[in-house]
Amino acid sequence: MADDKDTAGTETVDAPDVKDVSDDFVTRQHTTASGLKYTTTTGRLVLRLEETKDGKTDGFKPKAEIFVVAYTADSGESDRPVTFAFNGGPGSASVWLHLGLLGPRMVDSGDVGNLTPAPYGLVDNPESILEHSDLVMIDPVNTGFSRVVDGGASDQFHAFVEDRDLVAEVIRLWTTRNNRWLSPKYLVGESYGTLRAVAVAGRLFDAYGMSVNGLGLISTVLNMSTLRFFPGSDVPYALHLPTYAAIAHYHGRHGDRPLADVVREAEEFAAKDFGYALTQGNRLSEEEYDDVVRRIAELTTLDEGFVRRANLRWAYHEFAAELLRADGLAVGRIDGRFTAQPAKLHASEAFDDPSIRAITGPYAAAMNHYVRAELGYENDLPYEILTARVHPWSYKTFEGAPVDVSPVLERLMVHNPNLRIHVDYGYHDGATPHFAAEYVWAHMNLSDDAKARFTHHYHEAGHMMYLKPECRLAQLEALKNFVTA
Repeated sequence: MADDKDTAGTETVDAPDVKDVSDDFVTRQHTTASGLKYTTTTGRLVLRLEETKDGKTDGFKPKAEIFVVAYTADSGESDRPVTFAFNGGPGSASVWLHLGLLGPRMVDSGDVGNLTPAPYGLVDNPESILEHSDLVMIDPVNTGFSRVVDGGASDQFHAFVEDRDLVAEVIRLWTTRNNRWLSPKYLVGESYGTLRAVAVAGRLFDAYGMSVNGLGLISTVLNMSTLRFFPGSDVPYALHLPTYAAIAHYHGRHGDRPLADVVREAEEFAAKDFGYALTQGNRLSEEEYDDVVRRIAELTTLDEGFVRRANLRWAYHEFAAELLRADGLAVGRIDGRFTAQPAKLHASEAFDDPSIRAITGPYAAAMNHYVRAELGYENDLPYEILTARVHPWSYKTFEGAPVDVSPVLERLMVHNPNLRIHVDYGYHDGATPHFAAEYVWAHMNLSDDAKARFTHHYHEAGHMMYLKPECRLAQLEALKNFVTA
């Protein structure tokens, strides 16, 4: 620091100290059980954005430090596929896909009914996507170790467009610095990450001319209006019904009937009779109303009295509280297979999700150990697994219209006639029901050729279907075929 007085005795004001912000990557060499030698590059990439002042260029200013873990095979093949992956939330780090599905190491968490006790652990993932594609895990701002630079606006990137542009710029920078423009490129997102993946693919194409080869959409939401329960919007009530039936089936409420039969019956009723009944409102006759109540109660196994009191319409949190109330349990939203005793059994809604509570501990422990002990990266910041610090999240771009990126995907399917889409659904996923995603595909303007470039994969599990070992294996086999096609 300079002295507070200059040599002439005139008081001056020092310019504030400016932190020397730079990338802080560390590299490590590893070998998989199959013998694949690979390098990890772990750390925070400084994102700089070009600014103008008074109509003049004011340079590239550091805005955020984005935590990235990159896995690259030591073969050095510039045409090897590379997969960029992230989770959603908004507010979720990429840890779920990273240590649950895609990476060469995975958390030992167990699954419903057989959860691993603390302190948990890490095991090899021999089916990792790394065997077939390089992998880059990205944590958006305020998730993981990612933060805005000192003095920056903490909420600058808590918005649809700003988040989209940030992730796209990270991908452009990594691709350019690693000379991978001629590599096949895939984006894999989960939950809100699916919406982000489509938006980022659009941004990469529009801003940089970068085409991606495929989008992996795991637990999909591209149109938020299919999930949000608002007065006057009846569509989500019908789209959730097959998921309610599937979860009821898992908990033994449909006897020995096959799940496929229960789901198919619920889908047909939701698409036809239930959808019609919701549009009619109080124009339904008493006989019609009674019949709809009876059928809903049969499919969901909810009490007819509850269905009547709700006037055929209830949010998922109400279902979670009601389904197993007589057993003293509430079911999960992220994964309806999980249950827990609620704090208040008489409560009309269950917001405390037992599925998230069950898996957060294993993933947090595994990531905090892995990043230091095996990847060699040190940082005293808390690794934000699933945080509320990104809220409120701004969708101002849509100005009251539904948050919907399906038109972006429609356009990409036309402009890039080789773009392929991999979709994973969990029948017991109460956060992004499979029938809601199917509704979006059905309402997109797609040619027969574009439809043929979709592959659909259904799992008897929840939002993180890879918690169930057989689902994880099936998922990775399909993803292997996807990125190597």
